[in-house]
Amino acid sequence: MIPLKDTVQSRSVPLVTWVIILLNGLVFVYEVSLPPGRLEAFVSGLGMAPARLAADPGAWPTLLTCMFLHGGWMHFIGNMWVFYLFGDGVEDRMGPARYLVFYLLCGVAASLTHLIINPTSSVPTLGASGAIAGVMGAYFVLFPGARVLTLIPIVFIPFIVEIPAVFYLGIWFGSQLLSGTLSLLSTQYYQGVAWWAHVGGFVAGIVLLPVFKKSPKQYRSNYTDEYWPW
Repeated sequence: MIPLKDTVQSRSVPLVTWVIILLNGLVFVYEVSLPPGRLEAFVSGLGMAPARLAADPGAWPTLLTCMFLHGGWMHFIGNMWVFYLFGDGVEDRMGPARYLVFYLLCGVAASLTHLIINPTSSVPTLGASGAIAGVMGAYFVLFPGARVLTLIPIVFIPFIVEIPAVFYLGIWFGSQLLSGTLSLLSTQYYQGVAWWAHVGGFVAGIVLLPVFKKSPKQYRSNYTDEYWPW
């Protein structure tokens, strides 16, 4: 399922969301400009490899730096599109400063989850998807009445349907949890994806939301209860 648009209208400019997308874009452009040897060194230096953290205390900043790296065009575009789609409403609900801290904490929580589940892995983990999963977790709770216009390709026929956001995000989270569980049972299910980082980020977004969201009294009354439950 590919999300195309959601029904939540933000009342403010999602400045932090745009800046994070820009930063990710600049880093990715730099990545693709590097020759293979330098690219490998760059990714190894800034990606989060669990085994490396145990051996080198100086590698702990990679819990943060890894979320600004991507492994290819599809990885980058997919992450940034989903972030753009769900991020503006969550940023609007928190405000830019709180939202930035929230995003970074979700990314760190995702990295720590991957570290706990795969402590001996020497493969660098990279990507913003753990932090973005945190944004999706917050969206899941904040906007239970929202709907997502979704592209569902069946064989060669694309179907575009509008489905409840809670259903879309619930299915996504369930697929990550299932894939993560299967990856523990057999390495053939790992497929180079940090499934548990996604799970950890999503859960962190739900847990951290009450700390970072603004109270209802800080908002004007032009929002309906369909999108602003309290």
